[in-house]
Amino acid sequence: MLDGWRRRARAIRRDTYALYLASRDPRVPWLAKIVAAAVLAYALSPVDLIPDFIPVLGLLDDLVIVPLGLALVVRLVPPELMAEHRATAADTRAPSSGAGLAIVIATWVVVAIVATAVVVRVSR
Repeated sequence: MLDGWRRRARAIRRDTYALYLASRDPRVPWLAKIVAAAVLAYALSPVDLIPDFIPVLGLLDDLVIVPLGLALVVRLVPPELMAEHRATAADTRAPSSGAGLAIVIATWVVVAIVATAVVVRVSR
């Protein structure tokens, strides 16, 4: 059973990187690119719908939302392109980007600042 979970986790990781590659491919439809960007942003974001510190439910949203989002994007990308990007993703190691992490953190900081400014302005 544990081996099956490991295989599935590797497949999700491969598909995540394949979708990143697909989102940069001009042959992929724009709707697939938008949905892929949203799923990848959610997967990489430190902010979740249900915070991770809530037992079980905190991790459950990641285990449900991300794979469902990946499945949706895979259906939106033409099969031949998805197969090409899966093969590329399987042959290469997904990069880890400090710049990507910085962008995600900066985005959430800006959102927090704007939200705080709105709350302060409304409460006056």
